[in-house]
Amino acid sequence: MAHGRESTAARTGGHEITAQLVRRAAGGDEVAWDAIVDRYSRLLWSVVRGFRLTDAQAADAVQTTWVRLLENLDAIREPERLAGWLRTTARRACLETVRRASRECPVDPHVHTALEQVAGRADDPEAHVLRQERAAMVREALGELPQRHQRLLELLVASPPLSYEEISARLGMPVGSIGPTRARLLTRLRTALAPAVL
Repeated sequence: MAHGRESTAARTGGHEITAQLVRRAAGGDEVAWDAIVDRYSRLLWSVVRGFRLTDAQAADAVQTTWVRLLENLDAIREPERLAGWLRTTARRACLETVRRASRECPVDPHVHTALEQVAGRADDPEAHVLRQERAAMVREALGELPQRHQRLLELLVASPPLSYEEISARLGMPVGSIGPTRARLLTRLRTALAPAVL
């Protein structure tokens, strides 16, 4: 009987800690965000692995879940139930990935390249200048990030693509924090570039 009471108390204490972490992370506390990632990364991967996804699709589903949490931190009404929210969001991200994959039809890469080249030649000079200006703004915003974060983003868009394990080994960074860090960096870049886009 006493053991049951202790388990309930432990769960209640855990819920309170989770609620505090969510509130602190919503206020911009990166330590709290990292604690949430550490606490729930394993849960997300266990949900995602229940779907038949490629490694890249699974990583994207996990990352999408973290991005959605980041976007909704201050809107979560019951932060103590974060685990359930994350489970549901991860499942939805996986289902979206499965639906998207079933709609996409494979295109011969040579045909795709040829189409891109034709489209590139058809561009008017104004569109070309706008593209160059946008690229310059993105480079400038990237240049303001710490070197380690710039390196992470470079590795994430490397060709051929690198697995999260390879990126982890190169940067000495836990695999579970790569997606959430990427999400934070992209949100930061989006915010930095928003005034320019408007």
